[in-house]
Amino acid sequence: MKLNKKTIYNILFFGFIIFLFTPYGLGVKSKLIQGITYVKTFVFSPSVANVDERAELDTYDFKLKGIVNATDLTLESLKGKVIFINYWATWCPPCRAEMPMIKKLYDGYKDKVVFLFITSDDRSKVEKFYKDHSYEFPTYNMLSNPPQQIDTKSIPATFILDKQAKVAIAEYGAADWNSGKVRKLLDELLQQ
Repeated sequence: MKLNKKTIYNILFFGFIIFLFTPYGLGVKSKLIQGITYVKTFVFSPSVANVDERAELDTYDFKLKGIVNATDLTLESLKGKVIFINYWATWCPPCRAEMPMIKKLYDGYKDKVVFLFITSDDRSKVEKFYKDHSYEFPTYNMLSNPPQQIDTKSIPATFILDKQAKVAIAEYGAADWNSGKVRKLLDELLQQ
């Protein structure tokens, strides 16, 4: 069954109504938010910035501590590479909802694009979450503040940087990261 936009908006609306009247202690709210976010990702894909309007990082001084499937690194060491940065947390329902789509993208591009999954969660929480969901993303904690162009206070937030460290995508909230639009952009950025 193919869902049109009106049907999806109706699902989101009724999901929101249920959300408003669901008590907090049931754990249902978290699953409901995750489900609504998952449906939303099929309607909204990330917006790509025009080449001449892309913000350039003002600094490469950004240090990351590898906590799972990763070693410590700096943004400076990644100059000249296409980079996918995702800020997330294990407890965040929208973050959890977009992870299956990110996994598909990661599986297709992990040898071509640098993926940085940044969280404030500790190693044990991330390892358990990854084990429960069969994820193997390279995950980091921040050791310094990020450049202002890729700084965020909200999660999930995702940025794709081109080889010149310009922000091709800045998306706040969950999105379909395995869309044809994102894959086309990554292919173009890799060819530059």
